[in-house]
Amino acid sequence: MMKNLFLSLLLVSVLFMNSFSEVQGGKWKGEGTTKNLESIVIGRCYDYIRIVNPAVGEKNCSEIWEAFKNAFINKDPCNILPKDYELFINLSLHTIPPNKSLFWENNHLLINSFAGRGRRYMSLADTLFGFFGDFLNWCGQANSIELDYESCPTTEECENNAVESFWRMASITYAQHSSGVIHVLLNGSAVGGAYPEPGFFADYEIPNLQKDKISQIAIWVVDDIEGPDTDSCGTHTVEKLENRLKALGYDVICTDNYKSVMFLLCVDYPDDSKCTLSSSLLFWTGSVLPAAYHILPGISDMNDSLCHRPCFGCQNHPYLTEVPCCSPWCHQSRGWQLCA
Repeated sequence: MMKNLFLSLLLVSVLFMNSFSEVQGGKWKGEGTTKNLESIVIGRCYDYIRIVNPAVGEKNCSEIWEAFKNAFINKDPCNILPKDYELFINLSLHTIPPNKSLFWENNHLLINSFAGRGRRYMSLADTLFGFFGDFLNWCGQANSIELDYESCPTTEECENNAVESFWRMASITYAQHSSGVIHVLLNGSAVGGAYPEPGFFADYEIPNLQKDKISQIAIWVVDDIEGPDTDSCGTHTVEKLENRLKALGYDVICTDNYKSVMFLLCVDYPDDSKCTLSSSLLFWTGSVLPAAYHILPGISDMNDSLCHRPCFGCQNHPYLTEVPCCSPWCHQSRGWQLCA
């Protein structure tokens, strides 16, 4: 009898300790705080104000870090709200140039490459407050000033976690300060559609756009090179987005497989059929080939039989010295044209 009672008490104790450990030790399903988080984000802050975008002027990076940390430290990791990051946002806020805003869904890496760290466009990750947290993870612990490096709650476990609330606040702020022509890059191969609902663009960015500051919204729907064409302009979820924006009074245009983005995607898939362009479409004015020439497959492998007209000036042209077969490129008064 005593033995059974002892075993029962032992089992209850073990279950209690496991439950206590899961709560206090942060046994969440998500990854823990990124190692060296403080050093990384302070370094990013200085990188941004000194190298990436010095036009923002002086910022107190240590003060910004403290405001960021105090938003979630020593708090229930499932009870962090967007407003907790208000001081951080206020300290890191800067102007977003007109016509430079680039919103997106389901193509994070592509957006970072296409925006060019603010040189072409300024996506959320190209602002100081977005740059601060891009690709990082973090959370605190209740009744502790320590970060949790073991695990952090996922959005499925609780929506009001530190990272989710951070990006909600950042998205709201980004939308409020965007102006001119607004660009939206969507993934036409995404499962479930290019325009997800719920989603950050649908739920936090569109409602916070300032209509009086926006002249047009340009939507680009781009398929993955090796992915299916599941959504396009005027169909499925993209049509729903277009109708929503038009109902709000915006001037909306939509383009499928926007050429500039396709060129960038083709860098990684040069032999895919989607990256082969018809010679009849390849024409540039001027006497110098554009940078896009270097990522178009097949041009430098063409043989003389493709050209039925005489070509001039190739041998001494500085931008054609590495082309094994120069004759398909014909010099005309208008510029360089691929012989058809």
